[in-house]
Amino acid sequence: MVTNIIQIGNSKGIILPSEVLKQLRLSLKSAVSISLDGNNIVIKAQPRQGWAEAAKRAHENGDDELLIPDVFEDEKFEDWTW
Repeated sequence: MVTNIIQIGNSKGIILPSEVLKQLRLSLKSAVSISLDGNNIVIKAQPRQGWAEAAKRAHENGDDELLIPDVFEDEKFEDWTW
């Protein structure tokens, strides 16, 4: 895939094809990190952006109770190999 660098205000940018964005599940204003790896520009999606803060708020609000228990009362572990 080849693309050109374009002018965006005082900055420069590239246009990412919609198929690439769809495949990476990125949309307008998705958080990404940009780094250099030798002569390569690496753009990585930032998965779960904001999840840590949301989990902390849920805990503070008492809204972090499991809806389904980790272990059921009638669950048997005799046949399991650890």
